[in-house]
Amino acid sequence: MTTPATQPSEDLVRRSSPAAINRERDQEIARRVAHYSGQPEANITRRLEELEREWDMERALEVNASSLALLSLVLGVTVNRKWLLLTGVVGSFLLQHGLQGWCPPLPLLRRLGLRTRGEIDTEKAALKTLRGDFDGLRSAPRPS
Repeated sequence: MTTPATQPSEDLVRRSSPAAINRERDQEIARRVAHYSGQPEANITRRLEELEREWDMERALEVNASSLALLSLVLGVTVNRKWLLLTGVVGSFLLQHGLQGWCPPLPLLRRLGLRTRGEIDTEKAALKTLRGDFDGLRSAPRPS
C-alpha cells in the first residue's frame, strides 16, 4: 500500500488540488495537443523545447521557499530578529508539502497555471506521438 510519503509528488499535488483545477489542466493539455495536431513538425518541436524549460510545481515551490528563507535570514540578521520566524514558516510549509503533497501556497500556484511534472510529461508524450517519435516501435507480444 502506498502512503502519501511514498507516492510520486505529482500524484500528491493532483490529489490535493480541487478536481476543477485538475480538469482544467487536463483540458489545457487536450486543447494544446489538438492545436498542434495540424501543425508542421517544426512547430511541435518548438513546443517540446518550451515544455523542457517549463517550471513544474516542485521547482517553483523549492525556489520560492529557499528564496524566502534566505531573505528572512538576511532580514533577521540585519533588520530585526523577528524576521527569522518567516524562515520557520517557510520551512514548515515545505515540510508539509513533502509529506502531504499540500501546503498553503499550492492552491494559488495551481490557479496561476503551474503544473506537475506528470502533467507536463503527458503533454510532451502526446506531442511526441503526433510528431511520430514512436512510429518505429513495435508492440510487444501479448502473453498468452
